[in-house]
Amino acid sequence: MSFVIATVKYVLVGALLLLAAVFLVRAVQSLRGPELQPWHRLVPPEPSADEIDAMDWTQWLKAEDAAFRFVETDVQAVLPKHQQVPQNRYWSGSPLNPANLRRNWNRSFTLDPVGQPQGAVVLLHGLTDGPYSLRHVGELYQQRGWTVVAIRMPGHGTVPAGLTKAGAEQWQAATRLAVREAMRRAPGKPLHIAGYSNGAALAMIHTLDATENPALGAPQQVVLVSPMIGLTRFARFAGLAAMPSVFPAFVKAAWLDIVPEYNPFKYNSFPVKAGAESHRVTVILGEKIEAARASGRMSRLPPILTFQSVVDSTVSAPAVVDNLYAHLPANGSELVLFDINRAAYVGPMVRESAQTALDRLRPAAGHRYRLSVVANVAPGDAATVVRSYAPGSSEAVDEPIGIPYRRDFFSLGHVALPFPLSDGLYGADPSPDDPQGVALGALATRGENGVLAISPASLARVSSNPFLPWMLGRIEAKLSPAPVTATPAPTGAQ
Repeated sequence: MSFVIATVKYVLVGALLLLAAVFLVRAVQSLRGPELQPWHRLVPPEPSADEIDAMDWTQWLKAEDAAFRFVETDVQAVLPKHQQVPQNRYWSGSPLNPANLRRNWNRSFTLDPVGQPQGAVVLLHGLTDGPYSLRHVGELYQQRGWTVVAIRMPGHGTVPAGLTKAGAEQWQAATRLAVREAMRRAPGKPLHIAGYSNGAALAMIHTLDATENPALGAPQQVVLVSPMIGLTRFARFAGLAAMPSVFPAFVKAAWLDIVPEYNPFKYNSFPVKAGAESHRVTVILGEKIEAARASGRMSRLPPILTFQSVVDSTVSAPAVVDNLYAHLPANGSELVLFDINRAAYVGPMVRESAQTALDRLRPAAGHRYRLSVVANVAPGDAATVVRSYAPGSSEAVDEPIGIPYRRDFFSLGHVALPFPLSDGLYGADPSPDDPQGVALGALATRGENGVLAISPASLARVSSNPFLPWMLGRIEAKLSPAPVTATPAPTGAQ
């Protein structure tokens, strides 16, 4: 017994020392680096989860208007002179200010088809993003005659400080609200939910909830893009990083990144709270998957179509296979994996872990879903195929895609999947017909140190997907009936 007591004491002392070390390191770090700006300190008003559950779409948009007015009056209108620079999205004169663009994609929006809707789809964006992230998916649905409902998650689209207060319960309530609105707009018609990253986790949480309570709105198809089924181990302890911020002198410890805000539709700064809440979402999802398995409700899930890069520095690609797909019933689900580019101009510089990432993700024989791999025809060949494995089969069938892997892309990744090369913000070959303030995906990042106002490293991550046309075709195959004859222009934010 004395040995056990001594061991417990040593463990407790070790844990306290570890916490003290984390506290000290984060306290010292918080004294360095950029100062907090108004967009890091001032939090716009957002409704609570209970308030969102009691709202209709019109009331939600009214609450959203209040949040954006706060940004205009309390942040933009009082911006000090030294912050009135072109690369600051919060300066009213900046070309990056969303109000100066054709459309503010940070706001919740709806897209209406020509004629009566054939169905309705709910779009759920990712953490720090806005509804912009799934606009190309939404436009596909609209063109096929579906109503689109894209909701801005609380804390997003305004200022990064919004994510110091918003959390998982509000995001789940916002998902429920968007589903209610989609069903109202297309009563009795098919319902789909498409989610990106954190939004994909929310899509699965709602879908699992609907297996228990169909009145919530049970989708007939779920589409996941770079889904946040699991995060890195560090995410479990992200909240500890903010401990020193309880003291005013160390308030910056509440932030993992304090970065200039140059992206009109995504935050660059990242508060600790956001990381902790995203981890909570994965925990909630894991608990709901386990509960559905125990009760037999997994058999009620609709088909799930997932697109995932085999290398992803934001979410855990193995978690998609092990924590979700391994538990799905034989219901027509499909997992699409994008392999690294084995014909890229990077020579021997690719890590062994990336070279073998696909091998580690392939399931053992007996998988109950279709596995499709987008890959080079052969090493060194930029031509690509989709290599498909039918449920339960280890034999692949190759089908040419007709889209080469760009030799200047050594892989895809978390950010890239939902954006075409022509996307005005993230595309490597942005279309002049899609101006979004700045073409981040095409900015030249070779030059002398100290010239750019932002870190060149922040521009090096691939942010568009040459295979998006093929990917949209995969989604389109899940739709019916045939496409409408006319392609309507997007409606304004509603």
